[in-house]
Amino acid sequence: MPHAQVNGVSLFYDVRGEGEPVLFHHGYTGSHDSWDEVVPHLTGRYRCIVMDCRGAGDSEHPADGYTIEQYADDVIGLADVLGLGRFTYVGHSMGGVIGYELALRYPERLARLVLVAPAPADGVQAPPEMHERARALRQARDAETMLRERLVMAPRRPDPELFRRAVERALSVSDGHFEGSWEALVQYRAGDRLREITVPTLMVAGAADGLLEANLRDFLRLPNATLHVFSRVGHQIPREVPAEFAAVLADFLEHGVVTARTLQERLREVQAARR
Repeated sequence: MPHAQVNGVSLFYDVRGEGEPVLFHHGYTGSHDSWDEVVPHLTGRYRCIVMDCRGAGDSEHPADGYTIEQYADDVIGLADVLGLGRFTYVGHSMGGVIGYELALRYPERLARLVLVAPAPADGVQAPPEMHERARALRQARDAETMLRERLVMAPRRPDPELFRRAVERALSVSDGHFEGSWEALVQYRAGDRLREITVPTLMVAGAADGLLEANLRDFLRLPNATLHVFSRVGHQIPREVPAEFAAVLADFLEHGVVTARTLQERLREVQAARR
């Protein structure tokens, strides 16, 4: 398995396909496996790079560095190792928050930004008992309860084996990742700065995801973004509707941001050319 030394940590990555680079980042307690059903639909046209952040998946488990800022620096560090000048970044959940940070601090490195059910830009708002229960299930290694609950929260009932592997990955993350990443998501505050993000952006949300309202609120603050909402889909979009998501992503990679504003701009250009 390929690894790269990035900011003093060994990070797992894999490269599949040829063409324009697209880098995929997983969510909280996730791994590169999140994209296993998505990437095969894209490798005919794109160089797809999947990675595991520090403390998760097949990457090293260091003692520290579990902040959104460090995760963003690690993405750029891996891109440097791979010789990527500019690339499209696709981030799910926590990976979406990392996407916000990348677009704010490294806009020159991003050709496009794809936010897949991103955690809120103004911080996760959840009762403390929610994380306490997750911690208790982790400490008990109660994979069956975790699997059962994840399947219930996936409206389209995808392949249970995909979710079983996700639970195994979630249980394998470092303590630093489990605790530090959650705290980073709760404390993150960039909502007021989203208007500064000019990178062409696609926001993808699930209509049955508890984060839908936050996703829509954040989308409306992005000045150069388009939106796709999947009906009867929850938070795990890459696992629930991988082929459909891949099609939406491919369409955005080809056509970019298309909104009423961009169509009006096109109309004005056509009208001006006829004068």
